[in-house]
Amino acid sequence: MASSKGHDDFPLKSMNGTVVSAEEMPTDTLNGSPTRDEVELARFGKMQQLKVQKLWPGIDCWLDVYSHDNMGGNALVNFDCQAGSLEAEDAILTCNSTFAGGLNNGGPAGLVYGFIFTLIGNILQCLVMAELASMIPLAGGQYNWVAILSPPWCSKFLSYITGWLTVIAWQAATASTAFFGGTLIQGLAVMNYPDTYTPTRWQGTLLFYAILAIALFTNTYLARVLPKIEAFILLIHLLGFFCVLIPLVYLAPHGSASDVFQTFINGGAWPTDGLSFFIGTVTPMFAFVGIDAASHIAEEIKDASIIIPRSMISSVLLNGILGLAMTIAVLFCLGDLETALATPTGFPIMEIFQSATSSVAGGTGLSSIIVIIFMAACVGLLATSSRMTWAFAREKGLPDYKYIARVDPKTQLPLYSIGISVIINMLLALINIGSSAAFNAFVSLVVAAPYASFLITASVILRKRLITPDSEMSWGPFRLGRWGVPVTIASMIYTVIGCFFSFFPATSSVDPSTMNWSVVLFGASMIFSMVFWVVHGRKVYTGPIMETSLARIGVA
Repeated sequence: MASSKGHDDFPLKSMNGTVVSAEEMPTDTLNGSPTRDEVELARFGKMQQLKVQKLWPGIDCWLDVYSHDNMGGNALVNFDCQAGSLEAEDAILTCNSTFAGGLNNGGPAGLVYGFIFTLIGNILQCLVMAELASMIPLAGGQYNWVAILSPPWCSKFLSYITGWLTVIAWQAATASTAFFGGTLIQGLAVMNYPDTYTPTRWQGTLLFYAILAIALFTNTYLARVLPKIEAFILLIHLLGFFCVLIPLVYLAPHGSASDVFQTFINGGAWPTDGLSFFIGTVTPMFAFVGIDAASHIAEEIKDASIIIPRSMISSVLLNGILGLAMTIAVLFCLGDLETALATPTGFPIMEIFQSATSSVAGGTGLSSIIVIIFMAACVGLLATSSRMTWAFAREKGLPDYKYIARVDPKTQLPLYSIGISVIINMLLALINIGSSAAFNAFVSLVVAAPYASFLITASVILRKRLITPDSEMSWGPFRLGRWGVPVTIASMIYTVIGCFFSFFPATSSVDPSTMNWSVVLFGASMIFSMVFWVVHGRKVYTGPIMETSLARIGVA
């Protein structure tokens, strides 16, 4: 039975009218009694369909932080948390491998202060979403939160738009990561064979497919051993950080503090340096995108209402600090700025590595760490994007939802949504063959779509806080308390700034090759979703569908 209500009564009771606080829920299954996670899902009418996994004892906090948002989850929380923030090295090395835009608009000082600005903004966003994930631990994340907390008259529509934005964001993030991984490999080839190798876009697309194939294989055939894979990736992240930082700081010539903290560059010829700075902040914003990753595998995590918020917050904090440290270190070792920006590899970080080690082999070794990070990130991103797609299809929000929402009974994996996500990314990769400028728009789209989704979500929870007494809100184990309103408002201000500047081109003189086409892609995606809503979606989409209830699982 589908529920078409806006769930305005959620703070007082669950969907079947029974009051059950998060603290009162059972944590283990005894004599067939429902677990805490089953009760939490049943509160919102959901059945446990996906295989639930528990992190390894003793390292779950570290895995939560490192596994995914460089992209990852429980065998996915790790991967989802890392995928989200393009973590540890991702929040670090992703930013630094693609930071040509930040150097061009803002310069070294702009990158440092822009990273700090973005870190603070993402902490605010993370706190808001962590509280919501603790309150409503469903795989759909934002669109579920919006559907349950919105007023009845607009619940369906807002939830639908939020769902589409989130699906678009995660598919774009997966495509962008595979794309950068492929072009990084081409950069390595240029570094090692400068006289004989000329990179082409079709080769980059094939490398994109190769990375995507690895992610597909890992998410299907190796799904059972994902925790072990995550532990290995954790080791790579830890060793990679020091393997890059130590030789870079020790071997490279160092610039002065004024070179790093006082040198601003307005390479886009914008009217003011301030405008140039904000346009350059899209670079670190891209590195942090995906902090909601863990929430989308909430239905596969034991004690999700506790683990997911902890994973999200610890991931952003730790990786943000490490990312800032790496960014400052790289900028001190930058050397000649114009040489780094003009590198034939296309990635200034590769030129910096080669210059620091005075060796092609050394530069290749350090750059290879970044390639591995991107490949690992793609594994987690595919896991998250496929779960988000599966969850939204389950609510009839996507075309052919009956097939996309299927779960394989043997593996308990959403194989159809994984396959659909791979096909979508393969089709997106074809854009690169025709125009790299058009495909590069995905970098900005990866910022715009999730930021727009968050803005709707934050607006809904802010309204609910202002009109509902705190004692009547059914909070989860993690909550912001009296800080909820100011933190939510501050996060919305940051989000509006980020979303606005994500559509700006890199230079004030725009032609087809320098145009930021993300606004076109974003607009086209929204037009398609609205057409689908008018033609079909409004007739079948009702928000979260009731699959079960507390009474059915034996909770009075």
